Amino acid sequence: MQNVQKDQRHLYERYYGYCLKIVFRYIYRYDRAVDVVNDGFVKVFKKLNTFHYENAANLEVILMGWMRTIMINTAIDQLRKDNFLPEIGITNEGIWIEDKSQSADQSLLYKELVQQIKKLPPGYRVVFNMYVIDGFTHQEIANRLGIAVGTSKSNLSKARTLLQNFIKNNDREAEICYM
Repeated sequence: MQNVQKDQRHLYERYYGYCLKIVFRYIYRYDRAVDVVNDGFVKVFKKLNTFHYENAANLEVILMGWMRTIMINTAIDQLRKDNFLPEIGITNEGIWIEDKSQSADQSLLYKELVQQIKKLPPGYRVVFNMYVIDGFTHQEIANRLGIAVGTSKSNLSKARTLLQNFIKNNDREAEICYM
């Protein structure tokens, strides 16, 4: 029993930052995101005996993908429970756990993109995250969120348009600052 707890703690500590980044794309109030990550880890530990892999060389990649799915589903469940109500909260800079595989520019661009995505209405934001970032199909999104495929496509299109406008407005603001 003690070894199981030790292994769970190691898994939690190793992948906590990764999971928090995933959840934070959906739940951007830091305290709530932490709660969702913890709920997700409870599910990971309960379902760990169902995790199977065939190629030990890719074990970590497969495990991370499996955990990613659980974290996304847990975040969406929380959003659905809250009726997709927008959250008001500030970004805790501690959320940006350093990813050694990313350059400083990539890390900065990721932060900026997440800041822009957070401005989207909740329904658009969830569909955008699921489709563009997490790779779900419109059918999968529709099934998971209980919406029509056409609604998923429409929300994605509107989200992209809004993001383009946000970025254009930021570019204009930057030009004005340097004049």
